[in-house]
Amino acid sequence: MAVYKIFPEKDTFISKYRSTQNFGRDEILEISNETDVTALNADVNRALIQFSNSQILDVINNKINGNVNTYSSSLKLFLAEATLPVNYTIFAHPLLQSWDMGLGKSSDIPITTAGCTWINKTSTNTWQITGSYFLSAVSSSQSFNYISNKDINMDITNLTSRWYNDSVNNFGLLLKLSSSIENSTTPLITKFFSMDTHTIYPPQLEFKWDDSAYSTTLTQITTSDFTPVITNNKSEFEENTIYTFRIKARDRFPARAFQTSSVYLNTKALPSSSYWALKDTKTEEMVIDFDIKNTKISCDNTSNYFKVYMDGLEPERYYQILYKTVLSNGETVVIDDESNYFKVVR
Repeated sequence: MAVYKIFPEKDTFISKYRSTQNFGRDEILEISNETDVTALNADVNRALIQFSNSQILDVINNKINGNVNTYSSSLKLFLAEATLPVNYTIFAHPLLQSWDMGLGKSSDIPITTAGCTWINKTSTNTWQITGSYFLSAVSSSQSFNYISNKDINMDITNLTSRWYNDSVNNFGLLLKLSSSIENSTTPLITKFFSMDTHTIYPPQLEFKWDDSAYSTTLTQITTSDFTPVITNNKSEFEENTIYTFRIKARDRFPARAFQTSSVYLNTKALPSSSYWALKDTKTEEMVIDFDIKNTKISCDNTSNYFKVYMDGLEPERYYQILYKTVLSNGETVVIDDESNYFKVVR
């Protein structure tokens, strides 16, 4: 039932045509081929991105508890602008050399040359291209077609595991199109939001794993006539908080019973096939979507519950909690209560 996101420590893109220009503080990461028929302005753009190795180790060691075979990790980038053919593939290759992000932008006049460029990995050192500066043997990819969602959501679990066990050094990733497209005369331009974006769409490395537990003596809900309530929502959380939300469910129309307390206080359990999700209240984008494996709702003898890592969310934003349950008769009930929201603060 766990989802945890980390954000880049540095990113940029490099341009073959603007080979000495740095784009380290640009709000966009461009992965493109802008070669025209005459090749007068032949250009290839590739993106570089790196996530903190100490953060990756912390997630796997202290949150996933070292169970390296139980998690998945995905690289996520969000499309800002595109000119696209029908079909294409984006590759993610591990870089073999360290690089400096730099402070440049596309709009700089004069251009900024300090930092990583097509030619240089730092202000004073060129890329060592004896063979290649990236490793193709350990790579991931994502293919797109006409109807695909054009955001990058690429499984890189294999590479993350290699960073974790030190079989591959973590110098980050190079994102590029296939060589056939880079050398094509058909233009393909994909621009993604960078870590310097002023939107809610910075790049992310998202970890997912199942740490749910379902063991309870509570009676299980069996019909859709029930009322669930989050009983401990404090509405505001600091960004370094790990918080467990509690859901208490009861029958909407409980049967009469001879007891000293109100029958409306009898807590029941949502079925084990229950899941949570988070939505940004302003944009209504799903920040964490329902996942039948990794956003399971747990249950003990007190109530149902689930855990949220606040430092994996963008601060100074409001999030709505959604949850759904699949009853024993196959009916799905979705709880979309706008009063179930909270804010993450710095």
